[in-house]
Amino acid sequence: MGKLRFTTIAIFAAGTSLLAAGCGGGNSSGGKGGDTGEGGTGPGSGNAGTNGEAGAGGGGSSGSSGTTGTGGDTGSGGSTAGASGGGTTGAAGTSGRAGTTGTAGTGGRAGTTGAAGTGGRGGTTGAAGRGGTTGAAGRGGTTGAGGTGTQTIFFLDVGGEVQTSPAENPNPRTIVASAGQGPDGIAVDLAAGHIFWTGMGNPSTDDGFIRRSNLDGSNVMTLVPAGGTYTPKQMRVDPASNKMYWSDREGMRVMRANMDGSGVEALVTTGTTATDRMDLSRWCVGMAIDTAGGWFYWSQKGGDNAGVGSIRRAHIVMPSGQTSTNRTDIEILFSGLPEPIDLDLDLEAGMIYWADRGDDTISRGPIAIPAGSTAANRKDRQIIVRQVPEAIGVALDKRRGRLYYTGGTGELGRANLDGSNQAEITVSGGAFTGIVVVDLP
Repeated sequence: MGKLRFTTIAIFAAGTSLLAAGCGGGNSSGGKGGDTGEGGTGPGSGNAGTNGEAGAGGGGSSGSSGTTGTGGDTGSGGSTAGASGGGTTGAAGTSGRAGTTGTAGTGGRAGTTGAAGTGGRGGTTGAAGRGGTTGAAGRGGTTGAGGTGTQTIFFLDVGGEVQTSPAENPNPRTIVASAGQGPDGIAVDLAAGHIFWTGMGNPSTDDGFIRRSNLDGSNVMTLVPAGGTYTPKQMRVDPASNKMYWSDREGMRVMRANMDGSGVEALVTTGTTATDRMDLSRWCVGMAIDTAGGWFYWSQKGGDNAGVGSIRRAHIVMPSGQTSTNRTDIEILFSGLPEPIDLDLDLEAGMIYWADRGDDTISRGPIAIPAGSTAANRKDRQIIVRQVPEAIGVALDKRRGRLYYTGGTGELGRANLDGSNQAEITVSGGAFTGIVVVDLP
């Protein structure tokens, strides 16, 4: 299929938390919600608190609020008793208000499945929804807190388009109609409001490029001009370090640059000559990064279903005194694969996922090689989705326990992370490559 053997993806999710404080009523100081929700003091009978707050204290001795509801994984609302009045008994405070599915401590509210209270979004790995002034936080899920945004897919058609669709009610539409020749890898920086993509260009003329647009497809600009990279494939962005990473197929390199396109450099070089380029096992295609662990990952595909593909990793920081051509820290994790293309990581589970165009599958396996095994003889590859013609892109939505994939015959589909519940979202006459899934605000 020549140059139109494509790949790619990336996923980026952002989250914040919201602090909501509760306060008491009454003429004197009000009771506060929180871990110990204090009753107020002063004359008069206690009023009922709201949102898990203690009512104002009655006359005589100050009454104390009841037990504080604590936010948990399902955030139960706390009940609070009103303060004892000097003559009459303070009314019981109402129980803590619930968030969408769970309630936090007194005055605090949890969001959906551990999302932040009142519209706040959970983080990538489960941000806490904050309670009241001292209320306990509602915890997010183990694989990501629920967001309040719209789950949205961005993906590429190798014919030259950037497309998007809501994930739940698919309605694909084109937002960049002239993305350049051979768009392949895509990434999103939600905080900055940008989509990034690679373009393979013409495979025989060393004219690959990287471009960027706003999330709505407007303001397209070129970051790495034609010839700044040979045939760029899957890409990733890391806004925290202001870096973008990609694999360069015919360039036989793994590359990096600043997110404005400056400072282009090679991290790995697998070949340098025209003769080297004829060896497709040197072609770098997939890309994933683990910035906290200090690793970047890539695939080297080999020929069509040739059984010589591999998945590798190396440290983000170059070993002292070494270069992209002689670094000694490269680890081969899988070898002898049919034809691995795009990658994604589930670091919490210690798993790597990939699309394999050789046998038209989506696979996964542990990142760590089992004791007593090697990259060549390990037996823990799991094929979880079959019959994905020309499988290219794969992207994880760990928050919802799903993965999305694309095929070179125009297939866009999804399944659970274990491969169950497979479904096609759309099939077109195009050829889909890179894909990323985000929650838009």
